[in-house]
Amino acid sequence: MKESIDPLLEQPLGLMIGYFSVAVLELIVFLSCFELFARYRCWQEIKRGNLAASLATGGKIFGLANIIRYAAEHPSIYDFMIWSSVGALLLFAAYLLFEFLTPVFRIDEEIAAGNASVGFIAMAVSVSMSFLIGACIG
Repeated sequence: MKESIDPLLEQPLGLMIGYFSVAVLELIVFLSCFELFARYRCWQEIKRGNLAASLATGGKIFGLANIIRYAAEHPSIYDFMIWSSVGALLLFAAYLLFEFLTPVFRIDEEIAAGNASVGFIAMAVSVSMSFLIGACIG
């Protein structure tokens, strides 16, 4: 299969479509993973106007996209797929650690309750961790 795809990736448009397709697929997969592990349903909370859920989810989307951007600096699409996946896994681990290491309250419960301050901190953690992860993989 690699022999049939590599000629397409030698063309700039083919390479762009390849990177974009992988990026969109990774965003869908990893946002689904976040949704599975959160104690609230992100998109349902956003639909009902929960600003905290919107901030936290927006931070995750930005964080993932930022990691994918750093991974795209690798010259091979195969390296890009590996490093963007590793980076997304690290961001997911950072999210779990953030929830675990906050003993004063439960992050997910506060976000589900609409605590915008906690949603903003969750967004800031996702964004800042994405820059750190991106610098390490870039």
